[in-house]
Amino acid sequence: MEALPLECDTPLVARAMGNAEAEALARTLKAVADANRVKILHRLISASPQGVCVCDLTEPLGIAQPSVSYHLRILRQAGLIDRRQDGSFAYFSVRDEALRRLATLLDPTTQEALA
Repeated sequence: MEALPLECDTPLVARAMGNAEAEALARTLKAVADANRVKILHRLISASPQGVCVCDLTEPLGIAQPSVSYHLRILRQAGLIDRRQDGSFAYFSVRDEALRRLATLLDPTTQEALA
């Protein structure tokens, strides 16, 4: 029979996350925790850096314009996307630093590489 270790000795890759950082990340994840917002983010990530108009999201996603606008507002308030006004049209794009924050949560070993 194998002896049990006397101390916990599990190696950890990432540094411990502070309370403020955890709260901020939790707010971000709460904003992403909706299937429609995930679909919108997916479209924005694969789009032109100049952004995407709401009208270009409704049909491919099968979501009505008011709903798309609502979800975009939630994503924008969470700091995940930016909005650029061009005349009467608004264009939305993903914030690179927001994606980096999410990437470090999903793969903590990238934290040092992205810093």
